[in-house]
Amino acid sequence: MAKFEKHIFICGNQRPPGHPRGCCDPGGRAELQKLFKQKLAERGLKTTVRANQSGCLDQCEHGPNLVVYPDAVWYGGVTLADVDEIIDCHIVGGKPVERLMMKDSCINTPNCEHKPPAPDRNPDRNVVGTH
Repeated sequence: MAKFEKHIFICGNQRPPGHPRGCCDPGGRAELQKLFKQKLAERGLKTTVRANQSGCLDQCEHGPNLVVYPDAVWYGGVTLADVDEIIDCHIVGGKPVERLMMKDSCINTPNCEHKPPAPDRNPDRNVVGTH
């Protein structure tokens, strides 16, 4: 079997409702991954492009999210309605879908504008009257 030319890793992480970081697959049905697999097969790309369900990609505030390798293009806020466009424009056409691309400044950084502020871990700052 030949090597895959591209891999699409689709976050399937689940968190409880209301979690501050969000959740990429709240229903646990892997709908995005299944639709990518279906659409890739319909286009005859099943042997050259692999759509994998992944664990947490740690870009939760941008979810549902996915990454295409070897291009290292990250997409956020992806819906079922975006699958055809990603496949046709990026996977087939070689042009990433800019409106869905995550900013480089938001990938793997604790200071992304979309992330909630981290709680203060210094116990002295959380006690009234100690300062």
